[in-house]
Amino acid sequence: MDWKTYQRLAMRTKGDTSALRERLTLGALGLSGEAGEVTDHIKKIVFHDHDIDRAALVNELGDVMWYVTYLLDTLELEMDDVLEANIAKLRARYPDGFDPQRSRNRASEE
Repeated sequence: MDWKTYQRLAMRTKGDTSALRERLTLGALGLSGEAGEVTDHIKKIVFHDHDIDRAALVNELGDVMWYVTYLLDTLELEMDDVLEANIAKLRARYPDGFDPQRSRNRASEE
């Protein structure tokens, strides 16, 4: 599925909250909560010797993507623009691929 199709279909379920502050709050809290569920699942794999439940991770990562999409919609941003900006930042930060030295010394870039 391409991103624009996902966005169109996912935002059919966004509800009727129209106030910007409420939408930003819902988006940020929802994203944080769903990312926490992904983190908790991985914690159980690493520290509690659970098996990887790919279906559960797909489900939780889908919820993360829903909230990312919701925030993009709220802020009238396009995913393509966000992705391109992120790659430009990564290319500037790590022009030859990841480098631990550049990672340790990146504070001067920000």
